[in-house]
Amino acid sequence: METSSPTLERDATDDTRSRIIGATAALIASGGTAAATTRAVAAAASVQAPTIYRLFGDKDGLLDAVAEDAFFAYIEKKSRRPLTDDPIADFRRDWDAHVAFGLANPEVFLLMHVRRGTPPSPAWTAGIAIVRESVRRIAQAGRLRITEESAVDLADGGVAGTVLTLMRKPAREHQAILVAAREAVFEAAFDLSDRPATSGIAGAAAALRASLDDISSLSPGERALTGELLDRVIQGDSR
Repeated sequence: METSSPTLERDATDDTRSRIIGATAALIASGGTAAATTRAVAAAASVQAPTIYRLFGDKDGLLDAVAEDAFFAYIEKKSRRPLTDDPIADFRRDWDAHVAFGLANPEVFLLMHVRRGTPPSPAWTAGIAIVRESVRRIAQAGRLRITEESAVDLADGGVAGTVLTLMRKPAREHQAILVAAREAVFEAAFDLSDRPATSGIAGAAAALRASLDDISSLSPGERALTGELLDRVIQGDSR
């Protein structure tokens, strides 16, 4: 009696999973998340409903997978663009790209940012990691005016708010709103002046704070304490 190999079974499962995600994405694109019922997805993907539950757990798991698939495809394309020696210019480019992604994929963007419950959407987690990396580069250049975590929160909220606003505005107004929102956040979070990097106390503290993980001579406890003290310097000097 012949049995299928684990590799063939895994390939078949991956193919089924991809087919279900593709069918769900198409239903969402045409009719929103309300159109992606289990019955509709099963029919569109030519599978039985139990298969969906087995692979994704529940509808929230399926929607998370759809958002993750779309966002990771965007990340893969974005990763091909090289970084420059100006982290703020790079973050401006990434900000605009994130907003463009949200406008091109409104339902997916809403799944990422307006998901109920915990933990947060895997796609949102991946997106916030990109923002955190960008902010870290700016901090290491000595151009951060507030703490890294505050800058990440401000940028995340700024991008989400911009996309949600532009969704209900005519296209002719998009560029002006995009630039105004982006620059308001950048002005609050980053040193945009022509002064040399780390010229201010807050900038110098932020640069050191961003490099703490690379200082091997400090113990984890010392690193945490130093980080807390530097955060206080950053917050106090930027007021």
